[in-house]
Amino acid sequence: MAIRLGLGLPQMRQYDIGRDVPAVARAAEETGYESLWVFERVLFPEPATQGLYGIPGLAWPDQYRAVADPLVTLTLAAAATERARLGTSVLVAPLHIPFQLARSLATLDAASGGRLLAGFGTGWSLDEYAAAAPAAFEKRGAVLDEVLDVCQAVWGPDPVAYEGELTTITSAVVGPKPARPIPVYLAAMAPRASRRLVDRADGWLPAAMGAEQLAADWRKLKDLAAERGRERPIAVCVRANGEYSEKPFEGQARRPFQGSVDQIVEDLVAHAAVGVDEIMIDLQGHTRDAEELTDVAAAVYAGVRACGA
Repeated sequence: MAIRLGLGLPQMRQYDIGRDVPAVARAAEETGYESLWVFERVLFPEPATQGLYGIPGLAWPDQYRAVADPLVTLTLAAAATERARLGTSVLVAPLHIPFQLARSLATLDAASGGRLLAGFGTGWSLDEYAAAAPAAFEKRGAVLDEVLDVCQAVWGPDPVAYEGELTTITSAVVGPKPARPIPVYLAAMAPRASRRLVDRADGWLPAAMGAEQLAADWRKLKDLAAERGRERPIAVCVRANGEYSEKPFEGQARRPFQGSVDQIVEDLVAHAAVGVDEIMIDLQGHTRDAEELTDVAAAVYAGVRACGA
């Protein structure tokens, strides 16, 4: 069976969000992409107080200077499409008030006819936590657990009741309800996060770091699932951060998904062979505008299908 392909929506500052998001979403669905995805960055510290991903000295990419709100972006895409699933890879869950996030996600799922995939992570930016989080960075795991609890309560039957560190709901009717149970995906690699994923989530959102690394990490997660007695399968959607260029990248230093359409296709096919369910390719950071993003996405999709993947 062919690998399912998803596309990252245009959220960065070179795009006109109101015009380009619906246009790219419609074009991607017509091309054959089965899902549309957003990510979350809430600010760009200047000067940087912390390296990208928390790695000292690693610069934040200039594209992060303005990233559109993920749920607003998905709402625009939902209104412009009919079939494509709508995913977050990822929402930094601890930056949000749990109850408000649960209600927003339920509303988006209801409005889109049951197409939402809720992907959560804990993030890494101390500046983002200082600006937006309802609890300290050190409590991010506990807050994610509460977000999962509150979502389960709010999306479930009324009356809803819940009491946690950040959230108290005393027997209330909370609507609208999702159109169907919203699948929850987690981005997890650390041991505690992996256990949370196995015990509580429907799926996994790894970032592509090479096919061999993906295969090794996937084996570890499946072994953990067996160890903890999980019987239902774990869905996997790989995030592939593309660095498109018109000319092929030459040299041994090429990173996965860096280079021409043919090189990106080659990497997608290699990752598909690992046996995951879906790959989301995010090309927006290195395309000039929505027209180029649409054209490159169509060429990548056609190339993968021509390879039989």
